[in-house]
Amino acid sequence: MAEPRLRISEIFHSVQGESSRIGLPTVFVRLTGCPLRCVWCDTEYAFNGGEMMSLSDVMAKIAEFKCKTVCVTGGEPLAQKACIDLLKVLCESGYSVSLETSGALDIGDVDSRVARIMDLKAPDSGESDKNRWENIPLLNAHDEIKFVLASEADYVWAVDVVKREHLADRCSVLFSPVQGELSPTTLAEWIVRDHLPVRFQLQLHKILWGSERAR
Repeated sequence: MAEPRLRISEIFHSVQGESSRIGLPTVFVRLTGCPLRCVWCDTEYAFNGGEMMSLSDVMAKIAEFKCKTVCVTGGEPLAQKACIDLLKVLCESGYSVSLETSGALDIGDVDSRVARIMDLKAPDSGESDKNRWENIPLLNAHDEIKFVLASEADYVWAVDVVKREHLADRCSVLFSPVQGELSPTTLAEWIVRDHLPVRFQLQLHKILWGSERAR
């Protein structure tokens, strides 16, 4: 059987800028391609291009950084079937693995050892109709759900989803503001005011380096 191959946008070593793993030195494997077009997307450069690499070459590149924490991201990594193979091999090789996914594609085949960081797209993203609600029952305590919010309307929508789906009883819930669209202070104040069982977060890499990439 032919070795799985993946289209890779970039592989680099930096500090995790999001999720409960924020601040951890991490190897990022960014897969090329995404079926969504969120209006506030900050990784449009990963929609196209990239380099075809064998799974063994990807693993060899990751090993060069001598870091046992790996984040597989995109684009939308699950848009490539070989992503499932990559995640399994990473886990079997002793890495602590997280997956950043839009939540628009089925997460059911993802290795159970992977921490799945799943977005739910709010209305202002322009892609909320792509949310795959069937994914929610598949989440467990070491997974996370992230809401990226651009307005008060997005916030109200997210609060309703958190309560309706009892998300905080299932896994950690993260609320983030879209940079330049929603004041971080305002979002933090809303969360405190409404006694929400969620974690407020900012993108650490943009604070550190003022760029879209975590380096």
